[in-house]
Amino acid sequence: MFKKMTTTDKKYICTECEYIYDPYVGEPDSAIIPGTPFNHIPENWLCPVCGARKSQFRVLKK
Repeated sequence: MFKKMTTTDKKYICTECEYIYDPYVGEPDSAIIPGTPFNHIPENWLCPVCGARKSQFRVLKK
């Protein structure tokens, strides 16, 4: 069954390296399971590509 998309399902992009966090995919290498909204990721989480802080991410505009 498909889940209805909400504002917490938005993708976020790292402003340093352009890595895209997709909540449907999560970040398994960082123990972030699929379905985890960006706002539920710990504040000390770092971009898996460049190490930028979570605060360096912005909502990805379509």
